[in-house]
Amino acid sequence: MSLLEAPIRSAGATGLLRVATAGSVDDGKSTLVGRLLFDGKAVLADTLQAVSSASRARGADLDLSLLVDGLRSEREQGITIDVAHRYLSTPARDVILVDCPGHVEYTRNTVTGMSSADVALLLVDVRNGLVEQTRRHAAVAALLRVPHLILAVNKIDLVEFDQVAFTAVVEDAEAYAEEVGIGQVTAVPVSAKSGDNVTRRSDRTPWYEGPTLLDLLASVEVPVRADAPLRLPVQWVARGGTRKYLGTVAAGIVRPGDEVIVQPAGRRTRIRTVEDADGTLTAAGEGAAVAVTLTDDLHVGRGELIVAADTPAEVVREFVADLAVVGERPVTAGDRVQVRLGGKLVRGQVRDVTDTVDIDTGKRRPADRLETNDIGRVTIAVAEPLAVDPYGVDRTTGAALLLAERTGDTIAAALVRRLGRETP
Repeated sequence: MSLLEAPIRSAGATGLLRVATAGSVDDGKSTLVGRLLFDGKAVLADTLQAVSSASRARGADLDLSLLVDGLRSEREQGITIDVAHRYLSTPARDVILVDCPGHVEYTRNTVTGMSSADVALLLVDVRNGLVEQTRRHAAVAALLRVPHLILAVNKIDLVEFDQVAFTAVVEDAEAYAEEVGIGQVTAVPVSAKSGDNVTRRSDRTPWYEGPTLLDLLASVEVPVRADAPLRLPVQWVARGGTRKYLGTVAAGIVRPGDEVIVQPAGRRTRIRTVEDADGTLTAAGEGAAVAVTLTDDLHVGRGELIVAADTPAEVVREFVADLAVVGERPVTAGDRVQVRLGGKLVRGQVRDVTDTVDIDTGKRRPADRLETNDIGRVTIAVAEPLAVDPYGVDRTTGAALLLAERTGDTIAAALVRRLGRETP
C-alpha cells in the first residue's frame, strides 16, 4: 500500500496532521521548516521583521532557519537544541511541525517529538547521504511506529539537480528502512534555500514527477482505528457528590450505557454519563478530553484504565519492551526502577537486556547493557499488575517511562513489544 493510499483518521484528507521533522546537523532542516512556514504564509509580520534584522546582522540575505531557531542561544550557535512546535495551514488541513534537534545528545527530545507523530519528515543532505544521526532518527521513528516516513533529499541544487545522486540516497534509505521495520518511504528532491519542490514544483528536476513536499503533507492520509476498543486512562478523579473520572480517550468510543471494565482490578460496570467542558455528550472518540460517571459506586483511582468489557487490555506483571535510553546511566539486568504507564506508577526491575540496534546497519545485535542514546530490548517485571496493550496495538496504553528508583529521573522510554518474558 502506498503512502497516498493508506486509510485515514477522518473523512477526506482533513484534520490535524502531526509531522516530526528531523535531520543531522547542517543538513538544512531549520531552513526547510522555515521555507514551509514562509511560503505557506504562516509567519507574522513582526516575526519576519525580526528575522530579517537578524539575517542582516549576520551579513546574509533572509535566513529562513531563524524562523525555527528562535532562542538566542540557538541563534548564537547556529544550531537547533530543543523541540519546537510550528503551525502551518493548508487548504486541506492544519499541520503541526514538531521540529526535533539534530545532535545525538538530544535523542531524548527526538523521542518526545516523534511519540505522537503521524509522519516523520527526515531531511538528508544529498551530498552526504544517510549519516549516523539520520539513521538514528529513522530507527527512533521505527521504534515509535510512526506510520509514514517522508525523506526530503535536500541541497539538490548543489549537485546540479542530479537524478543519479538523488536515487542513490533513496535506495540507501529504503534499504535501511527495511532493516529497522519502516514499510514505506516517500522521497522528494528539494532545495530548502531556493524552494525547489518544497511548496512549488521545480522545472530544474524534470525527472521528478511526484508532488511537492507541501502537497504531500496536505494529502497524506493517516490511519484511523474506527473499530478500536475503548481505552480511557483515568488521569484525575473529581470527588464531591458523584465521582467523575477525567481523562483523554486513547482509543475507541465511550458512550453512556456501554459496559466497561476498570483495570487492572477487573471491576465490571457501565458508563452512566459522558461530558466535556461544553456539557453532556452522547459519545466521545479518540483524543476527546472527557469526564465520565459510572453506574456503580466503585473506588477508581488515578492511573486505572477504563476499557471495553468485551476487549479488555492484558493485565501483566512482566513484559518485553523496546527501550530508547535517554538518561545518563546505563540500563543493565537487575536494575530497580519505577515504571510510569499513564498515571500509574509502580516499582519494577529490569530482568534481562536482550539486544541493541546497530545504528549503522539497522540490525539488532546481542547486548547485556544499554548506554545513553541506545535503542534495545529488555524484559521488565513490575511489583503490581499493570493493564497494557502492545505498543503496535495502542501507542498510549503500550508506552511507559522507566524512572530511577530513588531520584525519579527519567531513564528510558519503554514501548511494550509483547507480554511475558522474551523467549530465545
